[in-house]
Amino acid sequence: MRAIGIDVGGSGIKAAVVDLAAGDFAGERVRIDTPQPATPDAVVAAVRDLIAPFPRDLPVGVGFPSPVVDGITTTAAHVDSGWVGAPACDLFARGLGRPVTVLNDADAAGVAEARFGAARGRAGVVILLTLGTGIGSALLNDGVLVPNTELGHLQVRGRDAEHLAASAVREREGLSWGEWAARLSEVIGVVDSLFWPDLVLLGGGVSRKADKFIPLLDVRPPVMAASLRNRAGIVGAAAIAAGAARG
Repeated sequence: MRAIGIDVGGSGIKAAVVDLAAGDFAGERVRIDTPQPATPDAVVAAVRDLIAPFPRDLPVGVGFPSPVVDGITTTAAHVDSGWVGAPACDLFARGLGRPVTVLNDADAAGVAEARFGAARGRAGVVILLTLGTGIGSALLNDGVLVPNTELGHLQVRGRDAEHLAASAVREREGLSWGEWAARLSEVIGVVDSLFWPDLVLLGGGVSRKADKFIPLLDVRPPVMAASLRNRAGIVGAAAIAAGAARG
């Protein structure tokens, strides 16, 4: 089965048709910059135009940078404040003219890693941290998602963890890999003290360079790069949408 996965981020919106047997893209990924300001109307219109070339009979899943409860986005850390309390599922469904499933973007990535990636077949507690503009998180217990964790907002040194150790912070502050790994170790240490995970996965585009920073981490739990890297959000959103379509 195939489905369309969409990953809405603070800087870009990405989409692809996903082959759910292979757990990977069935064609080229497409991308556009996230509209600024990223209001609901602007984002929905951008998504509609982005996926216009894709088949209209496929289920659609959207990974969004917010907890999503009963189809409603509850925060807006990296998009316009108009998304707070917005009926996201209904907005996307009306704008795209088809049913749409919306879930937290890091949760989508976690589902993909559990079904097709580094967390597949892993028992116990696995935490995925997505390192990008902010820090997203997915919590899995024996492969089952516990949705809408927001571990990027845990307090570390009196600051949101993502303000200390997101990938964007490393680039913005010109941190060396060692300096950034020390900050990331602090964040993982706080997560570890609360959840005692059996495995921590690190995802996002920076995971392509995992060899530059994972060996420098000083933490208790084993840490691995997420195997689907920045494809995970799209793959996971498509998988959840396909499941919803099957009922």
